[in-house]
Amino acid sequence: MAFGLRRKDLQEWKRKIDRGEIAFLTHYWLDDRFPDCKTVTKVGCSDLKKLISWGETYGLKPEWIDYRKDGYSHFDLIGTRQKEILEKEKLRKHLERLI
Repeated sequence: MAFGLRRKDLQEWKRKIDRGEIAFLTHYWLDDRFPDCKTVTKVGCSDLKKLISWGETYGLKPEWIDYRKDGYSHFDLIGTRQKEILEKEKLRKHLERLI
């Protein structure tokens, strides 16, 4: 279940994806499969080759992409990998949501 997601942030994430940029969206999230995780970061791009290449730099596999017909395909980052990637990408605002 997603929550704490602002419409403005979601719209900006979609605009960046539509422009072919690598876009990040971090929000609070609860899933019984991952009881220790309270947030998720969605990393998307309309250019799937670019998204796959970006993911490969962090050891993410193309089959882990949530392929969406609406054009907003993305990786879901959770847990320690989420934190590591956000730190490497220097995304301080997103890291603050992990606290």
